[in-house]
Amino acid sequence: MGLSIAGKVSCLTYGTIYFTLLQSNVKHGKYDFFNDVLVQLFLRKVQTESSTGSSNSYKVRTTLTICVESIDFDTQACVLRLKGRNVEENKYVKTGAYHTLDVEQNRKFTIIKTNWDSISLERVNTACDPTQNADVAAVVMQEGIAHICLITSNMTIVRAKIDQIIPRKRKGNVSQHEKGLIRFYENVMQGILRHINFDIVKCVILASPGFVKDQYMDYMIEQAIKTDNKLILENKSKFLLVHASSGFKHSLKEVLAEAAVMSRISDTKAAGEVKALETFFMILQTDPCRAFYGKKHVQKANEAQAIETLLISDKLFRCQDVALRKEYVQLVEGVKDSSGDVKIFSSLHISGEQLEQVTGIAAILRFPMPELDDESDGENDSEEDE
Repeated sequence: MGLSIAGKVSCLTYGTIYFTLLQSNVKHGKYDFFNDVLVQLFLRKVQTESSTGSSNSYKVRTTLTICVESIDFDTQACVLRLKGRNVEENKYVKTGAYHTLDVEQNRKFTIIKTNWDSISLERVNTACDPTQNADVAAVVMQEGIAHICLITSNMTIVRAKIDQIIPRKRKGNVSQHEKGLIRFYENVMQGILRHINFDIVKCVILASPGFVKDQYMDYMIEQAIKTDNKLILENKSKFLLVHASSGFKHSLKEVLAEAAVMSRISDTKAAGEVKALETFFMILQTDPCRAFYGKKHVQKANEAQAIETLLISDKLFRCQDVALRKEYVQLVEGVKDSSGDVKIFSSLHISGEQLEQVTGIAAILRFPMPELDDESDGENDSEEDE
């Protein structure tokens, strides 16, 4: 029997998925498919034509069952768009016709798989845990540019980008520059109040080159005192000032690697992944026989039960080759069985993007395996670029 998960989705990592495991009435062989099946109620526009030639259109509620072929995630609208062919007979949609369904907040849906592997179930359980919400926020800024980000356990989300022209300082006249800077600081402050939930966020990182972060912090506290903004004043201790090379998102990688930042957010999963990746690259430089990347090397290390920490991108679990996908699942289960630690990186997170640059899979070993250095991994690496 196939298994399905039915439930409500609150934007995946943004909220909670309430679900139950159910036995499905979909038996092996009923559908000729390898991909997931989504069942969802939706509104369909139907147009009818009378014998006199006049036409009339109306909307009907119907249930559509599609075999998912492509997935797109809109981070701004927080909606999953799933496209595929209709596999269940429907009076309004022909069997085999392509259709797109939106999985969004508070819309019921059912996902059917012929097999739920441990990785899929673990990620559903993680998304169901309300403590997995974004508990770290970051404001990366420089004069005229600021990015307000939420750092969840799975991804880094840019909630607001502030791009403003600030007049240059002119000899004998700096008033226009100061006015522009104040307008910029005010926009950043409003963005923080709008997009950061201080009830959940444990730490707000303010990062910038030079003294921009310090000047902004002074401005924000001064304005909070003037306007009696208790939200800012009561959460003043949550702000952490850190140096960054620029005000763009990519600077977050170096910011999260700072020792002060790591100690402050050491209890978050995002920090754990960043620390694991930093440890891997450090060992790769100092003790290369204990750090390997690439599918072939990691599998051989797993066969010897030598893996202490496995670092793997979730992108590998979404590859189109089902057999290859199962190999990665078996690898993860094998590492766990030998008491190893598994870190699954999201391809939407900055640390996940960095891991993908080294094939998306890496391992820190319990003991050196110099014999792996003699083997070529080029053939396997080409298989993973999918």
